[in-house]
Amino acid sequence: MTAISQPRTTLPQFSNWLLWALGGLLILLMMISASSGAVAIPLSELPQLIFNPRFEIGTEQQLWQSVLLDMRLPRVVFSALAGAVLALTGAAMQALFRNPLAEPGLLGITSGASLGAVTAILFGGGSLMVLAPAAFLGSLIATALAYHLGKHYQGIAGLLLAGIAINAICFSLIGLMTYMADDQQLRSLTFWSMGSLAGGTWSLLSVLSPVLLMISALILRHWRAMNALLLGEREAQHLGFPMKAIRRKLVLLTALLIGPLVAATGGIGFVGLVVPHLVRMVLGADHRRLLPASMLAGAIALVAADCLARLVAQPAELPIGIVTSLIGGPFFLWLLISRK
Repeated sequence: MTAISQPRTTLPQFSNWLLWALGGLLILLMMISASSGAVAIPLSELPQLIFNPRFEIGTEQQLWQSVLLDMRLPRVVFSALAGAVLALTGAAMQALFRNPLAEPGLLGITSGASLGAVTAILFGGGSLMVLAPAAFLGSLIATALAYHLGKHYQGIAGLLLAGIAINAICFSLIGLMTYMADDQQLRSLTFWSMGSLAGGTWSLLSVLSPVLLMISALILRHWRAMNALLLGEREAQHLGFPMKAIRRKLVLLTALLIGPLVAATGGIGFVGLVVPHLVRMVLGADHRRLLPASMLAGAIALVAADCLARLVAQPAELPIGIVTSLIGGPFFLWLLISRK
């Protein structure tokens, strides 16, 4: 396993400038994404459409405003939130395992959430009110199993081995359920598994946003422990960090984030793997800056990918998981080859 390198010295001014630049780029991309699609909206009209009262029915401005406020804007905000959460969980898992190739899928968290969601689609009708609790429960069960199976090993090796076993079990059960599904369920499973942000609505955001933001804030609070882990688990323990409790808390918080998100978006790969890796190459491994920068970069990546997914095949759209895999897979291979 390749350990993450020690934090290198970076100028605070550069880090702060980069965070502001990422924030500005995110706002710009969100505006571009909100104005792009089958119904093109001029960028110059966005402030007026957002802040002005409703326009007269039947006018072009009224159509733009309806498309923007009811469809585009909540989806863009949801894509930014999902990208930030995926990148944050990836960065947290990479710190926990001291491995730049780690992500929540290593522990079976993602596959457990997927198994719960697939079960809900087959036996619960597939509504989000059923999907979200089922995916959340699946991620928690997978997390509990990982700890139970890995408790006989010291450190993170047991968690890794348990995660491999849980992934194999979950994917086998998902394959079995897919084989048992009827035509309608199979179409739902296929569409969900490829990922989609089309479910991003104000009602969904009103439920998910407070939960995801609160849990993300709890993860951000552990940046000192993540920095200490760069020295090794034993050294971090000597520095006064209760690493067993912190590891348990980080894995649980990751499960709490991934479960509802997987239920709402389906399978979206490579954001949590590639984005923290890229940010670390620029900022180093100081998690005080790495974690918020990864969240901003993850939001940028998913907003851009969603915009591309809607534009390439309009008026239809590509599944977001296909876009992120087509871009992230080759790009990550290039990173590995170039750093060999």
